[in-house]
Amino acid sequence: MDFLKNDETVEDLQYKNLKIIQSKEGFRFGMDAVLLADFVKIKKSERVLDLCTGSGIIPILLYGRKTAKKIYGIKIMPYVADLAKRSVELNGVEKSVEIIEADIKNATEFFNKPLDVISVNPPFEKANKDKMSENEYRAVAKHELLCDFCDICEVSEKLLKFGGRFYLVHRVTRLTEIIETMKRFNLQPKRIRFVYTKVNGKANLVLIEGLKNGKEGLSVEYPLFVRDEDGNYTKEIHRIYHRSEES
Repeated sequence: MDFLKNDETVEDLQYKNLKIIQSKEGFRFGMDAVLLADFVKIKKSERVLDLCTGSGIIPILLYGRKTAKKIYGIKIMPYVADLAKRSVELNGVEKSVEIIEADIKNATEFFNKPLDVISVNPPFEKANKDKMSENEYRAVAKHELLCDFCDICEVSEKLLKFGGRFYLVHRVTRLTEIIETMKRFNLQPKRIRFVYTKVNGKANLVLIEGLKNGKEGLSVEYPLFVRDEDGNYTKEIHRIYHRSEES
């Protein structure tokens, strides 16, 4: 762990003076986390839990909205959970954001009443030793080694209140499995948005909002394009990253 700490950097999120600590040797957050944080809808005084929270990027970005009553993040790996806790302390947001070091499968032990919102940017890949990084932290972040999507939906059903909302970013290639699993655990898909790397390409990510015990009925939103025809970031990406188009 010490060698990881020696290789840490502090990243300025360029949003409300928020920062995050990351390790160059560990798994660093990407655009998928930022897109999910933007996709999540939070009402005033709601309680939010981010599963598989990693470095704590999603709870910290959600905090920037100043709407949630309390935001929790949960991560099983001690060093990564410690990293997230130190990022929370660095930003001075301990009263609003709490990081829990635990297995998500045991998350119910930490909450005595149902939650309003759950978000998750889970490992995208099935466990496959032939394709995994030798770096333990990167392998766990990318592959379903410590939990799978079924585990995520099962604990979310237990933790969410009736009508609670479930938010997810995942690979389009697993969409059929995702929808089937969500419905099996009474997390009815209600809103979907596909993410395209470029205008004329194929969708590679999908953002989904589910409703616990919701009725059938799905809305597919206008696609989110990362780059335009000229290869430049689109206006929406600039908005999501809170930066001007000239930057």
